[in-house]
Amino acid sequence: MASPSRNPKGKSSSMRVLYVAIAANVAIALTKYAAAAVTGSPAMLAEAFHSTADSCNEFLLLLGVKRSERPPDDLHPFGHGKELYFWSLVVAIVIFGLGAGCSLDDGISRLLHPTATTKPT
Repeated sequence: MASPSRNPKGKSSSMRVLYVAIAANVAIALTKYAAAAVTGSPAMLAEAFHSTADSCNEFLLLLGVKRSERPPDDLHPFGHGKELYFWSLVVAIVIFGLGAGCSLDDGISRLLHPTATTKPT
């Protein structure tokens, strides 16, 4: 019998939401990369970087959920549940690091080497 603090139905629902979010973020990122390639828009490329960072974040959260479910062992007698908080911290770092870093790099690159817009539509 499951313990009262655990709700297997709620857990599967949460995991389903996580998988749907991953699929949606990957689809959105691919669409933005395609739009950036067609239009040559640096803003759309920055948005594509942002969606890529979101996709990475979802994968890291999935990793954290999976790792936090491991049973207790000699080194962790109370289990690994708190590991989810560590991976959530990593997600926050990735949001700022990858998303902002790529956007900043592209922005500086465009400022140093400006090009005229060739496809205004």
